Amino acid sequence: MDFSRNIRLLTWQGFFIGFSLWSPIAAIYFSQVSGSFAWGLSIFSVANISGAIFEIPTGVFSDFSDKIGRKYTTMLGGLAYTLSGVAYAIGLNFWWLVLGAILGGLGRSFYSGNNDAYLYDSLNKSDKKEELAKFMGKIGSAEQWALGAAAILGGMLAAISFKLVMWLSVIPLLLCFVTSWWLIDIKNKKGEEGGNVYSHLSEAIKNFLGNKKLRLLSLSSIVGFGIGEAGFHFRSLFVLSLWPLWAIGVARMLSNIGAAIGFGWSGKIVEKFKAERVLMFEQISSKLIDLVALLWPTPLSPVLMSTTSIMYGPSTVAENSIFQNEFTDKQRATMGSLNSLGRSISLAIFIYGLGWVADKTDPRIALLCGWTLGLVSVWLTWKLMQMVRKEG
Repeated sequence: MDFSRNIRLLTWQGFFIGFSLWSPIAAIYFSQVSGSFAWGLSIFSVANISGAIFEIPTGVFSDFSDKIGRKYTTMLGGLAYTLSGVAYAIGLNFWWLVLGAILGGLGRSFYSGNNDAYLYDSLNKSDKKEELAKFMGKIGSAEQWALGAAAILGGMLAAISFKLVMWLSVIPLLLCFVTSWWLIDIKNKKGEEGGNVYSHLSEAIKNFLGNKKLRLLSLSSIVGFGIGEAGFHFRSLFVLSLWPLWAIGVARMLSNIGAAIGFGWSGKIVEKFKAERVLMFEQISSKLIDLVALLWPTPLSPVLMSTTSIMYGPSTVAENSIFQNEFTDKQRATMGSLNSLGRSISLAIFIYGLGWVADKTDPRIALLCGWTLGLVSVWLTWKLMQMVRKEG
């Protein structure tokens, strides 16, 4: 059976997810509909809380083939994403946005642990398991090129109508659902044997607790993602204080192009410099660049901040490669979902916190607060690198 079809379709799905025309103006749109920065950004919090609630059952169902399995988990994710896009586009009031956020969180939970596990299993069946970082990079690059193209187009269309942007964004989400029908399902041995869901989850948690490298990496991932992603969503509000509305998409496009290039080279970079070193370099370099851009804000600040995206791809692939190599086969999707659960909760907390600070002060001060808190993730990554050095 040609399992390489799965790899191609998962790459296309990454592209469709990335082609989100509303991404550069989401924070602005949500804030306009809800009436404040805090309430607008709370939509991202709702999406992540929703994702956190659904993370574990969706990961378990993916691992148990006799319940749902990899393919149907992906299909359900595409359907949830599509319905989420429709709710956002209707956007009559704050509660429509909340509905969209809940459905979007559900879609992300179906995809998060499942799709990396699906890619790993497909490569394993194709005798290409050792090329995991390479194909993760290709999928990430496809998503970032799509984000870049969508950002510039979405920013231009937003100058005409925000509603037009939101409705057009539903089309690629629908394509995610449609293409999932052609995926080839892969049976998980645990699923074929059946088993108790609770004991499966308990075993996955014990695997985390018993692996020090996983604990450090997961904590760093949870804190870093929560603060970093909150800041990324919030960045458009900072850019709006320096650039006109129609140019917002340009700043996001520059970030996406940098990320696409980084993802394209990520496999070779991780192989040459080792995953832990790549993670450490990305955190330090991006921290220094963001600090300069925020302390001395000028029209060049958005361009400077966008350069941090170049190392985003290699660091993401490095992190995911370590996770996949440390995860057990029987709990692969469930363990991925456990980590995503922590990341979702972290983002929900930090993004509302940044919104509250911005309402009291301004977006730049909120981003500086996030920068300071992000030093915790840098310290955890340094601890991980020191541990790997001692083992090596």
